Amino acid sequence: MKKYIITLLLTCSALFPLIAQSDQSSVLEQIERNNKTIQAQKQNLEAQKLEFKVDLPLYNPNFEYDYMIGSPSGAGSLTDIWINQSFDFPTAYGKRKKLSEGLVGQADLALMASRQEILLQAQKNYIELVFRNKLQKQISSRQAATEKLLIDFEKKLETGDGNILDVNKAKLQLIEINKEYQLNLAGINQLQQNLKSLNGGLDIELVTTDFPEESGLPEFEALFAEFKLTDPLWKYYELENETSKKQVELMKAMALPKISTGYRYQTLLGQTFQGFRVGASIPLWENKYKVRQKEAELSFAVLQWTDYQNTRYFELRQLYERYEKLSATLQDYRNVLENISSIAYLDKALELGHISTIEYFLESNYFYMAYTNYLQTENDYHQVKAELLRFRL
Repeated sequence: MKKYIITLLLTCSALFPLIAQSDQSSVLEQIERNNKTIQAQKQNLEAQKLEFKVDLPLYNPNFEYDYMIGSPSGAGSLTDIWINQSFDFPTAYGKRKKLSEGLVGQADLALMASRQEILLQAQKNYIELVFRNKLQKQISSRQAATEKLLIDFEKKLETGDGNILDVNKAKLQLIEINKEYQLNLAGINQLQQNLKSLNGGLDIELVTTDFPEESGLPEFEALFAEFKLTDPLWKYYELENETSKKQVELMKAMALPKISTGYRYQTLLGQTFQGFRVGASIPLWENKYKVRQKEAELSFAVLQWTDYQNTRYFELRQLYERYEKLSATLQDYRNVLENISSIAYLDKALELGHISTIEYFLESNYFYMAYTNYLQTENDYHQVKAELLRFRL
């Protein structure tokens, strides 16, 4: 029994959080490289960039050739050749180019935001998997300890030193522990499948089951200032405001006359006529509602940008407050759990007959429940921290 108690104490000590570097970065790098959604979006980004450049070149030149035979015979023939090139008002080209650059920038930022969302999902799965693995160690320890007790009780029953009630209590306790073991194992398998799916169907080998090395967060205002500088969606909405303004400017430029220039050559009855032509298309009706449409879209973009700023600020504020509370609770758990050896005391008390079997199981379950709550708090802490720092991914 003494040897068993020492083994159990060492096992429990190993369960407490260690400050160690995990392979989380390696997992995220693999997923970024192999994720099919990210790969598809990168290909789509190239198509979008080309789409935004479609309207940059000049209009196609126009060429017309007419050959007409006169009637009656002897009236001769008519040859008419037209070469024509149309242009938008000159200011439209500069505005169109700037708009294209803004839209390309938005597409890049949208890809970055989507990538961060996928990596955050992977990170949260990883954190949950670490929690489940640590919990599985605790359940395995309980399982081994209960199996050992059951064997001891059965031996005592055979020699007449024990009773059937202790054996039955140990069996019932073992059934409950085995159920927890199987349920937690199913959760581990599901999380591993999730990571495999995010990794493009490729297996991910985990080197460690510890969380990344812990580091504190700066004050909220400093963190929010960093968020504003790096968050792709913040930049996206900010840039969308600019592109919406450029679209209004472009539509106003497109409402100005279009210019066309060309060359015309004509032969008629042995006479030749040639020269240049200049024309203008006055857009009286074509763009009647387009400027107003773009102005309405600009108003929407401004409101959307303002809404995102307010929403993200208060969401992050709430997350940060939860992070602070979880951090304090986590430290309280660590201070208490690192300085107690409840299971060792209970084993000794049971061995000496100071407590009954039912008391032993009640007290040990209370300890394990507290430790499970500690692991859940640790998981929640890292999940919230991942949400707060998603803009760094």
